Amino acid sequence: MNTPTMLNFGAGAILLSGLTGDNWRLADYRARGGYKALEKILENPNHWTPDQIIAEVKLSSLRGRGGAGFPTGMKWSFMPRHAPEKYLVCNADESEPGTFKDRDLLRYNPHLVLEGMIIAAYAMGCARGYIYIHGEIWECYERMEEVLKEAREAGLIGKNILGSPFSFEVFNHHGFGAYICGEETAMLESLEGKKGQPRYKPPFPANVGLYGKPTTINNVETLANVPYIILNGGQRFLELGQPNAGGTKIFSISGDVKRPGNYELPMGTPFTVLLNLAGGVREGHMLKAVIPGGSSSPVVPASTMLDTKLDYDSIAKAGSMMGSGAVIVIDNSRCMVKSLLRLSEFYHEESCGQCTPCREGTGWMVKILHRLEHGEGREGDLETLDQVAHNIMGRTICALGDAAAMPVRSFLKHFRDEFDFHIKNRRCQVQDYV
Repeated sequence: MNTPTMLNFGAGAILLSGLTGDNWRLADYRARGGYKALEKILENPNHWTPDQIIAEVKLSSLRGRGGAGFPTGMKWSFMPRHAPEKYLVCNADESEPGTFKDRDLLRYNPHLVLEGMIIAAYAMGCARGYIYIHGEIWECYERMEEVLKEAREAGLIGKNILGSPFSFEVFNHHGFGAYICGEETAMLESLEGKKGQPRYKPPFPANVGLYGKPTTINNVETLANVPYIILNGGQRFLELGQPNAGGTKIFSISGDVKRPGNYELPMGTPFTVLLNLAGGVREGHMLKAVIPGGSSSPVVPASTMLDTKLDYDSIAKAGSMMGSGAVIVIDNSRCMVKSLLRLSEFYHEESCGQCTPCREGTGWMVKILHRLEHGEGREGDLETLDQVAHNIMGRTICALGDAAAMPVRSFLKHFRDEFDFHIKNRRCQVQDYV
């Protein structure tokens, strides 16, 4: 596997700063100030109570970095305070097409993730945690096994951490590459040794989660931000970003750019800054469209995206969502019918099959798009395609159905002329002007 480019930007870089690729071990992390946040809490437990830690995270306006963007401090506050058994799960099942940030945090700054997880467990009173690692990044699983060994030997996990009354044990769990296990309840099913399929909600994991006990699930990048918040204060973290979305964000940019990779930027940074950092669009081509939040987010035309900032509200105003921060750049050499077909094939393949609208609807969309792409489109196909997508949305247990349908509806909305051309001319429009 080729390693994506690792770049930092600006004084606000707090997750990727100072990394060289070979300084991931405990000694290296401690040399960068690692575990100072945890020590700060354990040395002054009267001040750093669980309630105070949660309050600081709320102040920071840290929102979940896995895609949903739910306020982290609020999520932690849902955990029942006096439940005798509860769990914390780090969601490292990164499998959204276009997203590759979490695996690089596990590769290059794994102790940062672990420290954030320990602090989160302290704040919620969890005695046991799991790191669920995507099945196709085996080297990250092996590295995290080394990390847990180092931390355990140093007294950073296990019983009476750093001589305090607090105990917290952590285990790695290797998945098998199923996209659906990125959905938190499907991941819990997999952790329990069952088939990875989403659960009905309610009850929500905060009440009935892993093994039927209260459980909080946080994304890798979300947890990695926690030590900075404790060391520097929630207000400082908030000021790095936007009023309702504090801090920095790692954006995975790929597609038709010169330097694809991970770039850490303050929330609210203009998209054009990220595009320039990635070297711009390939020589001889023009920006056509952007998928700003991973393959499940609606596509945005170039004219709109060039005036958009990288934060939740701005991208929502542009008609899409920030999701995981995976920015897929599409230039004018790409056929939008072929691009959408490829995306739809992925969601059809990864549907767990539990819900009829998703199981059947994703297949119908692929069949129609396959006809269009291969010059066999018929009048009425586009209306049928849009209607199928509409009938999937909001009618499934989890969001995979919506994830499959939203790109279809947005591609038809913004690039209908290309789809019409395929039907009328039995070929692609792109070849006429590239």
